[in-house]
Amino acid sequence: MGWLQRLFGMEKPEDAQVNPEPTLVAENSSEGESIPLERVGLNGEYDQSGLAKRVALAFDEDSRFDDINTIYVAQLGSTVVLKGKVPDQDILSQLVEIAGGVSGATDVVTDEVAVG
Repeated sequence: MGWLQRLFGMEKPEDAQVNPEPTLVAENSSEGESIPLERVGLNGEYDQSGLAKRVALAFDEDSRFDDINTIYVAQLGSTVVLKGKVPDQDILSQLVEIAGGVSGATDVVTDEVAVG
């Protein structure tokens, strides 16, 4: 079971992207206001949990993490929050690096991750 399925109960959408271009909030808006990066969904649409879903997609796309099912991804604004347990510090560092590389992520918090 992939990360998106396990964490959000959804299959990967056909054109899902880790770093999609945000769509305009209102296509007819004279201001052309765009979606904040942390709220951009898998296809560029507005999604309250967009950043967390795109981090889960990034983990899905990296086969090194296929066997890890003890970490959970959440977000607080533009901060990615990882919770759970990982086998070693190296894996946690890799997860943090990938999560931090997703557009809209300003920080990755691992206070609630147990190592070992």
